Amino acid sequence: MVDLLEQENPHIFDDPTKTFADLYMKSGLYITEIVRRLYNNSEMRRQLPDDRDRILHILHHQVYGFAPTRIIYLIATRFILGFAPSLHPEQSNFRQVDTVPYAKEGRLEELIEDCFGR
Repeated sequence: MVDLLEQENPHIFDDPTKTFADLYMKSGLYITEIVRRLYNNSEMRRQLPDDRDRILHILHHQVYGFAPTRIIYLIATRFILGFAPSLHPEQSNFRQVDTVPYAKEGRLEELIEDCFGR
């Protein structure tokens, strides 16, 4: 899926202002692959040369996600945040919320704004 995203948007991982979300995380693999591509991207390295600054920027400003249950939240955040062991899940842009009811009610955008702002 990330390969298709990059094929359709060839420079999508070059921009430190681009954001990515997984609205129904399971394992955390999708977001982890996005983090990996952002982190290793040559343009991102040029703009954010310090490895620690780059990974923290990505985790604080570029990737977001919702996990439907506590156990999935713990699995996904531990997998994703393996890139930054000092970063605790509560300092990240990941929330334990089942987004399905919000999507069914047409309130997903409201949930995203409540959790992460604009």
